[in-house]
Amino acid sequence: RRLFSKRQSNTMAGSMNNSDMIALRQYITANDEVQYNNLHKSTLMVDMTHSNLKQRHVEIRLDLSTKIADLRDVIMRKTGTGPGYQLLQFILGGKVLFEVPPGREDERMLGYFGLEHGVTIHCVDLDPNSGSKNGQYEDVNLVKKYVMSDEEYNKRKGTLRDWERQQKTKDSTFTLAKHAREHREMVEAQRQAKLGLPLPSGFEIDSNGEVIRVREERIAQSTVKSPNPDAPGEESVEGIKLGMRCEVRPGSRRGSIKYVGIIDKLGGGGYWCGVEFDEPVGRADGSVKGERYFEAMPGYGGFVRGKNIEVGDFPERDILDELDDSEDEL
Repeated sequence: RRLFSKRQSNTMAGSMNNSDMIALRQYITANDEVQYNNLHKSTLMVDMTHSNLKQRHVEIRLDLSTKIADLRDVIMRKTGTGPGYQLLQFILGGKVLFEVPPGREDERMLGYFGLEHGVTIHCVDLDPNSGSKNGQYEDVNLVKKYVMSDEEYNKRKGTLRDWERQQKTKDSTFTLAKHAREHREMVEAQRQAKLGLPLPSGFEIDSNGEVIRVREERIAQSTVKSPNPDAPGEESVEGIKLGMRCEVRPGSRRGSIKYVGIIDKLGGGGYWCGVEFDEPVGRADGSVKGERYFEAMPGYGGFVRGKNIEVGDFPERDILDELDDSEDEL
């Protein structure tokens, strides 16, 4: 990733004089001339490459007494190319010093060729039916993947989906997304308790000193008259009941109805719906000006006018839609 502008890069380059570049080069290559000094005099350090493979075997230790035939066996074990199909090229500094065709010089030792440390032995695979051709050994995209159908997966026991089905028999509102969110919230509450910080809304310490979640649906549907006659009335929330799943506009955000009733302190009063969102896409935590109407983590709660809510079968999902501002939500 580019961290500097072009002008900044030019300025930095201009500020580095020739002596700086020489010093940098000397630092990087400081040990190049002595890196092989501690090796036995009969040891040869080589790199190995292959015409069909991207892999490069670096700094392979060989002995100068190693015969070409034995070298071919080493190459076969690393690349799969049989000795009878190996055209060996000995390369140093980007130049091919010499080649050894298949079946030639097999009894010669490496010391015979006067090789230096750092030489690359490149194997050209002459086998027309080589298994390494066209990425067969390295390209995982060529491997046929096993794909299980949904029908087959549904039959299996002990899977995540099977566990989810079991949980739904105990709690009809259970979803994996809800489980993950509640687990994340609990971990955060436990972390804050351990640090001695105030617990998030909806959590408390029980008599055993354990962090527990408080589930209070303490405020039921309100029947109090609103002092503002022009505010949305009870008809604006008709059909919206506590516990219902819903989708809120704008943004198609999903959640559950946690409060339905009058809130005079909010946006002109009248009827509002309290929603606990599945994701942190709200603007509140279930309270208004210090008065709590329902429990929700900060950012997970919201108060919405009934006209912006659709109740029904809206299971939890990831919310990725861009949100717009609305005067009908606070």
